[in-house]
Amino acid sequence: MTLTLDLHPIFRNEREVDRAVRAIIFEAVRTKAETVEIIPGKGSGKLQQRVLAMLKQAHLRKLYQRVETDESNTGRVLVHFR
Repeated sequence: MTLTLDLHPIFRNEREVDRAVRAIIFEAVRTKAETVEIIPGKGSGKLQQRVLAMLKQAHLRKLYQRVETDESNTGRVLVHFR
């Protein structure tokens, strides 16, 4: 199962972005999803950098196996749990 989070509607509110990323990670753990797809968009890359930095935090890092940016679509971050 794959969960998807599109950050386009909330990209201006940093607190809401943080809350949404945290919520989708916890939801993936709760539902035992295999992958979370986070879509920060292409833009300047600041939002994607923020998402990647947030995912490197210790309390979130221990919940997933690995993170990768999609090579075919640079506006997409994939978080793998298995």
